[in-house]
Amino acid sequence: MPNALYYGDNLDVLRQHIRDESVDLIYLDPPFNSNANYNVLFKAPGGERSQAQIEAFEDTWHWNDVAERAFDGVMAGGNSNAADMLRAMRSFLGENDMMAYLAMMAVRLLQLHRVLKKTGSLYLHCDPTASHYLKILLDAVFVGGQAMSEIVWKRTFAHGSAKRYAPVHDVIHFYSKNGDHTWRDLKIGHQDVYVEKHFRNFDEARGEKFQAISLTGAGIRRGESGSPWRNVDPTKSNRHWALPGGILQKEGIEEGSTLNKLEALDKAGRIFWPKIEDGTPRLKWFVSDLDGTRLNDVWTDIPPISAHAKERLGYPTQKPVALLERILSASSNEGDVVLDPFCGCGTTVHAAQKLNRQWIGIDITHLAISLIEKRLKDAFPGTAFEVHGTPKDLGGARDLALRDKYQFQWWAVSLVDAVPFAGKKKGADGGIDGLIYFKPDGKTTE
Repeated sequence: MPNALYYGDNLDVLRQHIRDESVDLIYLDPPFNSNANYNVLFKAPGGERSQAQIEAFEDTWHWNDVAERAFDGVMAGGNSNAADMLRAMRSFLGENDMMAYLAMMAVRLLQLHRVLKKTGSLYLHCDPTASHYLKILLDAVFVGGQAMSEIVWKRTFAHGSAKRYAPVHDVIHFYSKNGDHTWRDLKIGHQDVYVEKHFRNFDEARGEKFQAISLTGAGIRRGESGSPWRNVDPTKSNRHWALPGGILQKEGIEEGSTLNKLEALDKAGRIFWPKIEDGTPRLKWFVSDLDGTRLNDVWTDIPPISAHAKERLGYPTQKPVALLERILSASSNEGDVVLDPFCGCGTTVHAAQKLNRQWIGIDITHLAISLIEKRLKDAFPGTAFEVHGTPKDLGGARDLALRDKYQFQWWAVSLVDAVPFAGKKKGADGGIDGLIYFKPDGKTTE
């Protein structure tokens, strides 16, 4: 299955091609915004838009037969919680554009939950327009799992706004299937302003900034941790010696008594002696000792893609590779399978390939798939992957014919309910592409 690109409706692809509990991590950035131009992703070489894309997005935003079928799919989907929730939303919202979008998303979230492994996670990226509704749907779909985090990502710089606060953030909902999910405790480096504020001293011998931190802990203890060292008695201040294990290990000081370890720290240039008389010695904590800080749920350190950025592909809603690298690094391991059912210009696929994950990308338009193919070939020459799917319009049919004449042949044969000649076996066929069998009464056989 991996690594593979599918073009077609992701609901059909999920149902027909993705096995139960076969995916470790799902990231999706489903298209929705009050401004329809937000999701005009590509134009064909002649300047026209992909008809498949237009139809897909129109179905997303308007209540019609497609939205009704999506709603019915959830009602019959076997998840009573999701069905009850979507029914309540329809009662509250009515049959409008938002409700059509939520029905489309709900039926797909059920399939995404199905293909996700028990140790898997899902990240749903959206803007505040629909994030609250999507969270309610996720709560219903992931009953028995957990809502892990609601991440706020500062996606752009400040905008002017006449009557409200400037909208500059997106929301990323992070869910695990059952709470026993893959998790790698990522840390990020401290910002320069933090270093400048806290590391004001400079060690000439090391050529490095440091801050002087305490070598003692509260309370008096008996034994060596309460003994005087270099004429400094910590008990006079109701304290005791408390040596940081990480620094001792880093300096190779693992044996000996507390007082011997203090001597070894001083010999290693780790002790800061205050200039005041009888000052308590402190530990030199260097900038190089920082191992970063744990990520929180507000991300302001990954900037949006600038107009002149090297990775920019001209895709209006393109996300930075760094954003996807963070998500994949936190919630998957090398070799894991990553799925993006709305893969657009392929940032998730790019990040997965870069981080040695397996991947599956799905998009409704051949134009997106073609862009991802070029992106992968440029960034990772020689990388192997497969492209599957059926065209949704004339442009897609032409693209498939140029890409793979056999897949085009089999797709064309399927349009007239014919059987591919020799069971899709490649090779000479004597000009026979497919066969249609007729019954004596003139009707075609099944």
